[in-house]
Amino acid sequence: MVDLLAQPWFWPSLAVVIGLPIVLLVLTELYAVMARRHPQAAKVVRLVRNFLVPLAALLILISQVQLGEKDLTWTRVAATFFGFAVLLVVLNGVNVALFTRARPESWRARMPSIFVDIFRLVLILVGLGVLFAWVWGADVGGLFTALGVSTVVIGLALQNAVGPVVSGLFLLFEQPFRLGDWLDTGGVRGRVVEVNWRAVHIDTGNGIHIVPNGTLAGASFDNLSKAPGAFVVSITLAFATDDPPHEVLDLLRRVADDLPLLAADQTPSAYPLGGAKYAVDIPVASPAIEAEATARFHTVLWYAARRANLHLDNDLTDDYNTPERRLALFTSVAASLRLTQAEAEAFADRVLLQRFGAGEKLQHAGDPSPALRVIAVGTVALTSPVDGGGDIPLGRLTRGEMVGIGALTNEINPSDATAVDDVTVLSLPIAELEQLVRRRPQLARDLGTIFDQRKASARVAIDDAAARQGRALTQLGDVTR
Repeated sequence: MVDLLAQPWFWPSLAVVIGLPIVLLVLTELYAVMARRHPQAAKVVRLVRNFLVPLAALLILISQVQLGEKDLTWTRVAATFFGFAVLLVVLNGVNVALFTRARPESWRARMPSIFVDIFRLVLILVGLGVLFAWVWGADVGGLFTALGVSTVVIGLALQNAVGPVVSGLFLLFEQPFRLGDWLDTGGVRGRVVEVNWRAVHIDTGNGIHIVPNGTLAGASFDNLSKAPGAFVVSITLAFATDDPPHEVLDLLRRVADDLPLLAADQTPSAYPLGGAKYAVDIPVASPAIEAEATARFHTVLWYAARRANLHLDNDLTDDYNTPERRLALFTSVAASLRLTQAEAEAFADRVLLQRFGAGEKLQHAGDPSPALRVIAVGTVALTSPVDGGGDIPLGRLTRGEMVGIGALTNEINPSDATAVDDVTVLSLPIAELEQLVRRRPQLARDLGTIFDQRKASARVAIDDAAARQGRALTQLGDVTR
């Protein structure tokens, strides 16, 4: 027994026999815990349990076995496999520790993937060099020296070709833009859809424009997505020289302020440029909707300028708003105002023929109406806005029905009225409406009845929406409990 204890292989072997099961048991429990809390770190623990610890035990056992001349070779083979396992664990551990749980704004999250790959490659080369030098006694110093000299020579020979690539890599490390950002490089403007080690791919709307990283690194560009506050869409317009500037500026502000794409809590601005030209600045949420906001503004402005008798693009003609068409449309809806054909023909020159584009609002909830408008062509949707955003549909109006019912009594509108398609209305200013009511008192009662009905409908719709929201919150609370 004493001779057995005195053997040099006894205590290392005993340590393996007793320690290996204990270490594996501890690592298994640790793996179960990490798999729930941090799956990426659990993979490293699994590598240690399945490969590193068993190979370490095997290396200890083989190093104690006397195989004569073969002893050293088998020990080196086992040590080599153990070194590979250590290198694999180190690579995965560094990846988990530095990059897996990196905060979004930290340097680790900003580091391009190519730098991570280069770091891994260097770590692998150094690890292999140390492994072969330590286990097999290889002379890796000369190899690294030769590689270093070769790298310097190749770098000097290809400095013009490699220089832009290196500049691009540093640009990627700085990360002045990200995927989804909008860039303006002077000649190219669009959204970044791909970034790699060689180039940036920009979607211009007419295709993908590829800009080399070296080009971006050596030039200036604008990141439109990182502008402080909302992104401002600037539009230049021209009117007739006879149009009063204050009326034009007021029109531009009103149209821009009514755009659904306007950024929250932002106010558009308009200013003259001289020579009958004007500019309007419209703050929007993102450069991605610049084209949509511009197109929408131009469309609505075309209708609004004609209603205001202003001449967009110095257009002095309006073939639609003619006395003949106004008379024909007014007589077609005269019954809604309790007028006879003869009375309608006599009253037609007092009304205004106005057009609204699809999506344009004829009245706003909470605002008084400047005139009574009778629909002659098109469809209008009535909606009631709710707190927190969104609208509740209340119904639709067609030919002969009216909006701006509260104009006679100067009451605020209970709902929004939005054109579903191109809408033509006959507008009666308050002064003309009062004269008409004196001639037809029943019209005032009709308007009052319609106004009360719409007001009640809006109130019921809002109450129903609030009740549904309350029930939904109650059900959500029950589920979470």
